[in-house]
Amino acid sequence: MECMKAAVLTTFGGAESFEIQTVAKPIPKANQVLVRVCATSINPVDYQSRRGDYKDLVLLPAILGVDVSGVVEAVGEAVTEFEVGNEVYYSPQIFAESGSYAQYHVADAGIVALKPSNLSHIEAACFPLAGGTAWDCLVTRGNLQIGESVLIHAGAGGVGSIAIQLAKAMGAYVFATCSSKNVDFVKEIGADRPIDYKNENYVEVICQATGNQGVDLVLDTIGGTTIERSFEIIRPFGRLVSVVDTSTPQSLLEAWGKNLTLHFVFTPQYRAKLDALAKLIEHTQLRPVIDSTFAWDQVVQAHQYLERGGTRGKVVLDFTKN
Repeated sequence: MECMKAAVLTTFGGAESFEIQTVAKPIPKANQVLVRVCATSINPVDYQSRRGDYKDLVLLPAILGVDVSGVVEAVGEAVTEFEVGNEVYYSPQIFAESGSYAQYHVADAGIVALKPSNLSHIEAACFPLAGGTAWDCLVTRGNLQIGESVLIHAGAGGVGSIAIQLAKAMGAYVFATCSSKNVDFVKEIGADRPIDYKNENYVEVICQATGNQGVDLVLDTIGGTTIERSFEIIRPFGRLVSVVDTSTPQSLLEAWGKNLTLHFVFTPQYRAKLDALAKLIEHTQLRPVIDSTFAWDQVVQAHQYLERGGTRGKVVLDFTKN
């Protein structure tokens, strides 16, 4: 039996719950590829899973991680679209299989795509989950159109920083909330009107900027009371897309009165959106935003860093070190 190293979650709790262990190297089935992981990134769903928010869905011991950029090591007998040596990127199925905090990973070929040719593995690891989520929210579910306006909450975050760039590539006018320190950065990546949420009321800003008409679409990556407050600044027949599993009771009365469409997105994995993102990346319409990089066996420190909040873009684990 061949073996590999992995960061294994042994118990729910703090970041110190991870252990670096030697485990069996996975073997691809007929429709799968085996990928040598070069880089992965940390996502909020990772630390939420680690601390036990989804105990019913995570079977311990577990290998977390939902981003992969790497090199195909082997292919199953039914796989025809990839060959050994291909550089690929993808997001493993969340809660459905072993994750990417390991030296090797197997995945169904249908969710795997060729890595954008102009990105390193560190850069490409920023995109599968966050970029795929932004695509699902703005394109597939949000139906954002040329000339429309959108408010993106937490514009400096992993999803938000990609969503801003994607919305601009689609021809939209972009409002984006962020902290004071990120105003210039959010503007640099494409926001037409950054909103400093600590010193500005985004409801007032958007009402004034749109003549009380509101925006066509809101992307919520925060939760809490964001959904209910956002109803105030969405146009009649507008849309709201949320990626947060909020448990806070909120009134939908204003949404009903405005004929709003609400989408709650648990992003699915499929190749087509990664191919679409790759084209935009290769045409330099999207670029990676990396806050920091850790060696893969520094997963404890990486989780602690991301969970503290305030990051700009993605936190990446590098498997080419150690």
